[in-house]
Amino acid sequence: MLELTSHADSIVEISLSGKWTLMAEPVPWPRLVKDLERAQVPLKEIRFDCRELIEWDSRLLTFLLKLHAYAEQNDISFVGEGLPEGARGLLALSLTVPERKESSPSDQGPSLLRMLGEWTLKKYQGGLLFTRFVGEWLIAFGRFLLGRSSFRRSDFSYFVQSAGADALPIVSLISILVGSVLAFVGAVQLQMFGAEIYIANLVSLGMLREMGAMMTAIVMAGRTGSAYAAQLGSMQVNEEIDALKTLGISPMEFLVLPRSLALILMLPLLCLWADALGILGGFFVAVGLLDISPLEYLVQTRDSITLTDLSIGIVKSFIFAGVISLAGCLRGLQSGRNSAAVGQATTSAMVTAILLIVVWDALTTLIFNRLGI
Repeated sequence: MLELTSHADSIVEISLSGKWTLMAEPVPWPRLVKDLERAQVPLKEIRFDCRELIEWDSRLLTFLLKLHAYAEQNDISFVGEGLPEGARGLLALSLTVPERKESSPSDQGPSLLRMLGEWTLKKYQGGLLFTRFVGEWLIAFGRFLLGRSSFRRSDFSYFVQSAGADALPIVSLISILVGSVLAFVGAVQLQMFGAEIYIANLVSLGMLREMGAMMTAIVMAGRTGSAYAAQLGSMQVNEEIDALKTLGISPMEFLVLPRSLALILMLPLLCLWADALGILGGFFVAVGLLDISPLEYLVQTRDSITLTDLSIGIVKSFIFAGVISLAGCLRGLQSGRNSAAVGQATTSAMVTAILLIVVWDALTTLIFNRLGI
């Protein structure tokens, strides 16, 4: 199966014959090493003669890899020209793949400082990306105002319906329940002072200034914002966005702009609807459980709210609509090209939108309080 032939100039030729398969009798590696070391002069080259080799498999490749490693350690030239062509190819492929290095115990986990630094850099890069995305959206919106946008009106009509009429049932239910809960919470405290009539003030001001816009925005973030991320993520998987770029069509104008404009248009209207139904929910609680007459509740509601209170909720709803649509579209465009990545993008869009809704609500409330509004 294996014979060594020494030649002049410190060259050894290894003759392989018979079957070199896993079922054949193995060749003792220590004996081969001893035979190679018996040479009176240092070896400079190893050659092969495989003319009598009948059959081979991975066993031959394993032997050649060990012999190649031995040759490298002893500074011996390994000449594989006499090997079968398939064995030479597999050997070359095996040698080009880098050896996997086992991690040392000290490298198994990053330090706390490194984790904090990586998290900070990641958030900083995410902020830059979001800022750039907003800038591109503003450019696309400017082109829309100039009549140069490239999205289709049919798409815009569909998104308006999806973000408007189709969202009415869930927004209506949430708004009535929120108004009822506000009335219940206020009744517990106000009954202690015999001031149940001020439930109308609590519910109307709470819905118009805060809860109407915020609860509607949170519902739309989970319903519409995540849907935008899933739609664009699926298009990313199917390489439809790449096709649009190849055709010279801007994804920002064709995909993002109609979705964001539809939500910005419909969310303030949904906010008005939520305000009305929230006040109605408080009305049911006040009239049905606290023996307040319907006329008293309506008059107290009219006297407690102003156009400024209504405007504050509308302004917030415009901001929330922009945040939801941009967060959903951004996460969708950032999605990877598999189904798992689409799910992650959808979740990330909803989390990002809700976080930004709370942050912007706190900022706008602080600004309005500073301005005395």
